[in-house]
Amino acid sequence: MIRVAVSGAAGRMGETVCRAVDAAEDMELVGRADPRLGTSVEEAIANADVMVDFTTPAVAADNARTALERGVHVVMGTTGADFESVARSGGANLFVAPNFAIGAVLMMEFARLAAPHMRECEIVELHHEAKLDAPSGTAKRTAELVRAAGGNVHEPIHSVRLPGLVAHQEVIFGGLGQTLSIRHDTTSREAFMPGVLLAIRRVGELPERYVVGLERLLFG
Repeated sequence: MIRVAVSGAAGRMGETVCRAVDAAEDMELVGRADPRLGTSVEEAIANADVMVDFTTPAVAADNARTALERGVHVVMGTTGADFESVARSGGANLFVAPNFAIGAVLMMEFARLAAPHMRECEIVELHHEAKLDAPSGTAKRTAELVRAAGGNVHEPIHSVRLPGLVAHQEVIFGGLGQTLSIRHDTTSREAFMPGVLLAIRRVGELPERYVVGLERLLFG
């Protein structure tokens, strides 16, 4: 049984993660950290094996450091902070994913495959109005993968923040006489839960202490 604490448990993503962990037969929800609940990260992780974080960029790195220093593995869903230096804290593992939706990971993989053949690329990402970072972690990760594969991502990445949206991204490639659009749409936060649960199950056996990207778990 994997004992899980959730940081940011009173937020929309945090509440969804708590329900998913509660429903998983091989997991036990042992802590919920959130200022709105009056529970600190230190209190929430006291009996945890893994902490999942969906908070804000301002506090996520400190939350991760606190958990790692106490030997608790971290599954990080918050983007917009520097986690590479934090990963050296303590002896536990830190897994960071810009996006936990499997469809979004496939979108990024398809974009990487397209980049050498259709080099000019624009990225448009759309999220709900409460998302703090722009461009999103998914958009920045997509740009990294496209550039590494030889593509040219036009700047700036286009970010849209509006009520009614959840998480959406379109990668548009242009070539001589043709375009290619690769799009992923998230219609509910449940789309992220299979990826979150996979990360919880695998974070303790990562080949390195710091791993970025759900594709590392899906494709090896």
